[in-house]
Amino acid sequence: MSGAGGSTILVTGGAGFIGSHLCEALLARGDRVIAYDSFDPFYDVAIKRRNIEAASQNPSYRLIEADIRDLSAAEAALADVDCVVHLAARAGVRPSIEQPLVYQDVNLGGLNVMLEAARSRGVKKFVFASSSSVYGNNRKVPFSEDDPVDHPISPYAATKKAGELICHTYHHLFGMDITCLRFFTVYGARQRPDLAIHKFTRLIDAGQPIPVFGDGSMMRDHTYIDDIIRGVVASIDNTGGFRVYNLGESRPVSLSDLIAAIEAALGKKAVIDRKPVPPGDVQTTYADVTRAQVELAYEPRTHLADGLAMFVEWFRAGRSSRSTTP
Repeated sequence: MSGAGGSTILVTGGAGFIGSHLCEALLARGDRVIAYDSFDPFYDVAIKRRNIEAASQNPSYRLIEADIRDLSAAEAALADVDCVVHLAARAGVRPSIEQPLVYQDVNLGGLNVMLEAARSRGVKKFVFASSSSVYGNNRKVPFSEDDPVDHPISPYAATKKAGELICHTYHHLFGMDITCLRFFTVYGARQRPDLAIHKFTRLIDAGQPIPVFGDGSMMRDHTYIDDIIRGVVASIDNTGGFRVYNLGESRPVSLSDLIAAIEAALGKKAVIDRKPVPPGDVQTTYADVTRAQVELAYEPRTHLADGLAMFVEWFRAGRSSRSTTP
């Protein structure tokens, strides 16, 4: 597949945060895009509908509303598809501890269905969204793709590690070219409302307390959506064999510094509500992106202050439009 576009790419979770941005990027370069999404009510479905409004106007875009666990729907959707980008999953570490069976069913069962549908339809290129959570509390930083990832500390992380193993099995048995992308704390316009940056921004803006777990020393490698999308698109164009890549910013920030940066972007002070660290949360995420730099020409460009400024601009524009809607 060449970077010139013109391929047909199916994106599961295509109405979500990352998926809707990816669909727009692929359409912009001339690909035909099939967004495959069940509109699961994990968060407000109306948000997902808004996410796809722009893409829906493009004649090269098609939406299929179906569940990734539905094999017949998946096989029908994959007719004449060149590549699958599998982003759909039950997300979140903490909810996975409360609903481990749901996470196993959706994240592993759904992945297996999409792989089997791709195999039966002769789709040779498959990109799987994994997660930095597979590293668990790895004490070696930054995290490298060659580090052992045998000790996940949440059901969500375990499903992502197991997903990588299933992907390798399909590559080995059926010769499928499969790339697994370990995303590191993605943020930006359309970020899910339950994630830290969006949640903190909303609460600080409203003058309400923000829940802060631990002493603020927890570190996260926050990665701006535009950088992630460039990495995903590069992985589509360079999928070959079985490869695993970290996609992060490679500049971890403490929770305390993140809050200070959001305060600066909003021009408002946060009210802190201290809480104990919940089970399943890792202390640090920090991506070594050397492999992606060498093999995908991946180069994260957006520093946190700049990314937060753009996020706050998007947040305020959305708040303004909602307040004026009759």
